[in-house]
Amino acid sequence: MRPDPRVSRFAADLGFGATLLPDGRVRFRIWAPAKDRAELEIGGRARSPMQRSGEGWFEAEAECPAGARYRYVLGDLAVPDPASRAQADDVHGYSVVVDPRGYAWRTADWKGRPWRETVLYEVHAGLLGGFAGVAERLEELKALGVTAVELMPIADFPGRRNWGYDGVLPYAPDAAYGSPDELKALVDRAHELGLMIFLDVVYNHFGPDGAYVHTYAPQMFREDLHTPWGGAMDFRRPQVRDYFTQNAIYWINEYRVDGLRFDAVHAIGEQAWLTEMAQAVRAAAGPARPLPLVRVHAANAARHLRGPFDAQWNDDFHNVMHVLLTGESGAYYQDFADRPAERLARCLGEGFIYQGEPSPNHDGEPRGEPSGDLAPTAFVSFLQNHDQVGNRAMGERLIELAHPQALRAATALMLLCPQIPMLFMGEEVGARSPFLFFTDFHDDLADAVREGRRKEFAKFPEFSDPERRKAIPDPNAASTYERSRPKAGEDAPDWRRFYADLLKLRRDLIVPGLDGARSAGAEVLGDKAVLARWRLRGDETLALAVNLADAAVVLRQPPEGEAFYGADSVSDGRLGAHALAAWIEAAP
Repeated sequence: MRPDPRVSRFAADLGFGATLLPDGRVRFRIWAPAKDRAELEIGGRARSPMQRSGEGWFEAEAECPAGARYRYVLGDLAVPDPASRAQADDVHGYSVVVDPRGYAWRTADWKGRPWRETVLYEVHAGLLGGFAGVAERLEELKALGVTAVELMPIADFPGRRNWGYDGVLPYAPDAAYGSPDELKALVDRAHELGLMIFLDVVYNHFGPDGAYVHTYAPQMFREDLHTPWGGAMDFRRPQVRDYFTQNAIYWINEYRVDGLRFDAVHAIGEQAWLTEMAQAVRAAAGPARPLPLVRVHAANAARHLRGPFDAQWNDDFHNVMHVLLTGESGAYYQDFADRPAERLARCLGEGFIYQGEPSPNHDGEPRGEPSGDLAPTAFVSFLQNHDQVGNRAMGERLIELAHPQALRAATALMLLCPQIPMLFMGEEVGARSPFLFFTDFHDDLADAVREGRRKEFAKFPEFSDPERRKAIPDPNAASTYERSRPKAGEDAPDWRRFYADLLKLRRDLIVPGLDGARSAGAEVLGDKAVLARWRLRGDETLALAVNLADAAVVLRQPPEGEAFYGADSVSDGRLGAHALAAWIEAAP
């Protein structure tokens, strides 16, 4: 259902879950195809039977107010609503009837911003003080030049601490971060400031604790297909497709978020559903909203980037830059360890580095599809994010691993490149605090997660000693979570100015020309140096020359005109060490 822009209250009609009706009653509906009967339990009332409504559905109507607690009783099992909008007592407890129209929006006429203007800032809501804490940071992020805040997954997960990728109730914002209205207030405040809110959603698996759907709807999962995180969803079933399609629409229309990041869609067996879902979401939002849709796809499948998705997180950019900055070549970095400058040139010129070539990290199997025809804005570039920092054993940030001036040059490349840039919380203030992997599991599951993580790093030389592996922080320890809060470094003001200056240059000189921008080629200047050019709208050409090596390199085809950034790094036709220089060349 498309929202009416004339009203200030929004609700998505899901067709399941708890729906407040015009007469004040509530309709409850659940898909439980493995059960013969179902009952509804509201607060302290006696249970009431639910009626079958075909193809595994059960439904009932009852008089109860918003705020009432309820759950479903399926035989000897009491479960929360899989479409719960809020939980009273974590994922194992009662669901709460929520009135979506109880929140009056101040920015009901907000339409979003063009994708070309996007500068993403990825955050973990819990580490920043919940939804209210993120809202308090918005003004300083706007002043920095950020235009969009991307929340790591917020769907209800077990316990109080989690990255968010162990969610089991996709419609319920986790209470550890705040209430549904507090999340709406965050989005509302962002829109007042002219900022966008993106949400990371996970549709490829449920977490290992609290996913009761396995017991009453095992048909939701495929028996012949598994993901690294659990059973694969069976998107061949219309009920499964609708459950997740409606979830995407729900966040866009009921919470007014501006865009979605779809996690690891390569783990979804029915790739056609992605197109179906994206088209449905756009139709529900209406033509007036830009609605950027971004995905993560480990196989570099470029086809969806020609429609209906706007962009993909470009791990290739991160990985080759990490190799150039740190010299690391283990695990997936081995795919980028040889000829890294050549690989960076391809990344800047064509988006993906792997476009069908064999990948050493994937046992020589081909990876990727041709991407050279795509616009640079089809790729989200980053030097750090939750994955590549948090999946390190000790969670070190690049500021601890790279030469400081080389890191600044790499940052300048990311922020001035026509690809869409993304920052990870804390990097703009020189944070040295780690970002670690954390959960809040208990008993046997906690032991399995802790030992599994340590075993995962046994293949790395620095952790081959079992005693050394014991130093890897326990994901379930509260101290692991607390250590992950980003803390500004002593040189935070310098870092802020550095980022703000670059983002102002991006806004003023580059963003206006991004519609229709295309690569004009890239060339290798040295072992760690590349010159890349892009034609911008208006026939101007943007040129970026980056050198991450310890010595200067020759600019064989120096760009014409005066550099607007890094001019002091260029002398006698050479680009200095650990430097980036940028030019806008006028049309002839």
